Amino acid sequence: MKTIQLTGIGNALVDIEYRVTPEELEAFGVQKGAMTLTEPQRRAEILASLGSREAHKSSGGSAANSIIAFAQFGGTAAYVSLLGEDADGRHYADEFRQLGIHLEAPLLPGLETGTCVVFVTPDAERTLNTTLAANMHFDRSHVREDLIKASEWIYIEGYKLTDDNGREAADVAAFYARKHGTHLAVSCSDGFIVDVFGDALRELLKSATMVFANETEAMALSGEGQAKDAFARLASVYPNMAVTMGDKGSIIHWNGDIVEIPAYTTTPIDTIGAGDMYAGAFLYGAVHRYRPEYAGRLASYASSLVVSQYGPRLRTSHLDVRDSILSSAETLP
Repeated sequence: MKTIQLTGIGNALVDIEYRVTPEELEAFGVQKGAMTLTEPQRRAEILASLGSREAHKSSGGSAANSIIAFAQFGGTAAYVSLLGEDADGRHYADEFRQLGIHLEAPLLPGLETGTCVVFVTPDAERTLNTTLAANMHFDRSHVREDLIKASEWIYIEGYKLTDDNGREAADVAAFYARKHGTHLAVSCSDGFIVDVFGDALRELLKSATMVFANETEAMALSGEGQAKDAFARLASVYPNMAVTMGDKGSIIHWNGDIVEIPAYTTTPIDTIGAGDMYAGAFLYGAVHRYRPEYAGRLASYASSLVVSQYGPRLRTSHLDVRDSILSSAETLP
């Protein structure tokens, strides 16, 4: 019996977000707009250089942000990851309990909870510096078959493919999903994932019911130089997918139908979590059998709201956002 609508598998990270100037970002020596895996020593150096500057802190990680959005829209959700037995880990676990999300994330003694130091420049672009910490110990033993069996969908972030244990765990989760008739959604996560771990990503995508990519990831995955050409090629390979294109909107392929979703007008402040919000909102619509144009509109609208504020969580009522799009929407037969 399926008692959970969506289970996420991803890195548990505490996001620590700072506003920086372009000159400061350049001095840190990281690629703007990308994710860089950062050793604990380097993270300590970065934080020390930022001193007492104001930071925005929240429990996150890419798939976690999507699962949180899905749950706050009204879905039944679970999340699978690892935490360190420290203050950040206990805070993370408490927050998920408060959100009503079933959390399978042991607190590992002697290890730190993962973090992501986020740099936000004045153009609203976010640059990620991820220290995996406890997440490095995630392996196939942490993938519970009974939880996947009880889920209608599982959602795996591409970031899980950056180490051998994570890749094996993702493959095992996909196997259990096929075995128990559970749909699999996958986020490409970052152009870095496609470029460096593309073989593992493509193997995982063979099992996917739904693929999420932004235009950079889609072009890298397809080998095409334009987003719409990339979408066309990928739509011929994967049964369902969405390609997001920032202020140019998004394109969805769903069970043979192609739907173009316009972007909602907004003033971007911080793009952290935009793709995560899109995936969480779209999956809420899809799981509840709304037609793809309505699921896409909810995803686009919610994403436009999240980029107009700091941090990956909507500060307005998710239910009001949901109902403004879906209250008169059509469902599939």
